[in-house]
Amino acid sequence: MDKKQIQIIGDNHFSTSIKTPLRADAFEKNDAEKIKNIAFHFKKIMEEMGLDLTDDSLSGTPYRVAKMYVKELFYGLNPDNKPKLSVFENKYGYKKMLIEQHINIDSACEHHFLPIVGFANVAYIPKNKVIGLSKINRLVDYYARRPQVQERLVLQILNDLQEVLGTQDVIVSVTAKHLCVSSRGIKDQSSYTTTLEYGGCFSIAENRNEFLKITTQKL
Repeated sequence: MDKKQIQIIGDNHFSTSIKTPLRADAFEKNDAEKIKNIAFHFKKIMEEMGLDLTDDSLSGTPYRVAKMYVKELFYGLNPDNKPKLSVFENKYGYKKMLIEQHINIDSACEHHFLPIVGFANVAYIPKNKVIGLSKINRLVDYYARRPQVQERLVLQILNDLQEVLGTQDVIVSVTAKHLCVSSRGIKDQSSYTTTLEYGGCFSIAENRNEFLKITTQKL
């Protein structure tokens, strides 16, 4: 694939699946091995840029970056880290919209590995099951903590919640600022991106608009 083809794919955000693209051997190495290898290669990157890694301020940077990648920023790549989504019987018969809003998004663009920062709003209408509120936040963070595109992120959250709750009546919105837009390329400091995915009763405009009205209100 030549440089022009790579640029076209990056610019048009092509994606073949809502699953994050992973190699078949993605988890054959443990975290310690990955940190060691990433630190080695990141050291080479720093050296190519002309940085002096004998300096006290820089000598530990390759390890710090590698550990951050594996244990923090991209921990969501490993399915072993997926939160357990505890659900409970809807004993109280709650049948109206439940919204968890302004959930922090701290992710990274998979095209430039620059930060994506913003928030998510998630709502569902219970049938037989309800989910612990903190589990929604944990699920959002899990899928955010990997190289991402925002379109895929909302779909991953939506599909998991629909499956565990046993209902299509789920809606997810994400509003975020992309540093690949604000700090490079066009360098637009004021723009942000909003994505919205939904199913079931939220395909009806009245229900969708109720969600949007509530989530755009200021506290």
